[in-house]
Formats: sequence, structure tokens, C-alpha cells
Amino acid sequence: MPDNKYRIEVHPMPQFIPDQSDPENDRYLFAYTITIRNVGQVPAQLVSRHWIITDANNHVQEVRGLGVVGQQPLLQPGESYQYTSGSSLTTPIGTMKGSYQMVAEDGTHFEAEIPEFVLAIPRALH
Repeated sequence: MPDNKYRIEVHPMPQFIPDQSDPENDRYLFAYTITIRNVGQVPAQLVSRHWIITDANNHVQEVRGLGVVGQQPLLQPGESYQYTSGSSLTTPIGTMKGSYQMVAEDGTHFEAEIPEFVLAIPRALH
């Protein structure tokens, strides 16, 4: 059983951005808003991210980097942090998942899983 001291919940909300997409040239832009909530018992800082982005052709792109949108938020127990970012696909549907690398105030390193979510243009799913 995982240690409840170190628990982060991640809730993604994706949306298609039609006015910045160009389907005729296989460019589909999606925004996603992520809410990160510290449901553990110790303050924890998000230090880096790892994304796995897969399009409908099974082309996988991995993205790693420090923080999110230029921030490395420190979340107290019960606190949330929300940000919006984007991703571009060459197909009208795909998925994203990954993890945030966290460091607790006591120095413990742990990962917060980003659950897989679907990026899809409206009516692309039947």
C-alpha cells in the first residue's frame, strides 16, 4: 500500500482548439487544463514532468522538462495548483499520460501519475 503521506491527485481536462488547428495539413491543436492537488500529509514540490503523447498512428512522443509552464509549484497538504498548456497532434485523436516528479519537504522523491486522457476533435469518437 502506498504511503499516504505522499499523495498527489492529477485531474486533466482536454479540449480541441479548432481556430489554431489546420486539419488539411494534419495539424490538430489541443489545450489541456491540469489540476494538481496535494492529498498527502506533507508539503511537496513539483520539480519536473514526463509526458507520453501517442497519436492515432501510434507515433509516440516523449516530453521531459523542469516544472510546468515555467513553474515548480510547492503544494501544501490540501492545496491545488492549476495550469493550462497545449499539445499538437498530426491526427484528430490521440492520448496523453505521464508523471510529475515530486520532492516532499522531508526530501523524499516520489512520482505523481498523470492518468491517461484522450485528445479528440468533437465527433472523432463514434
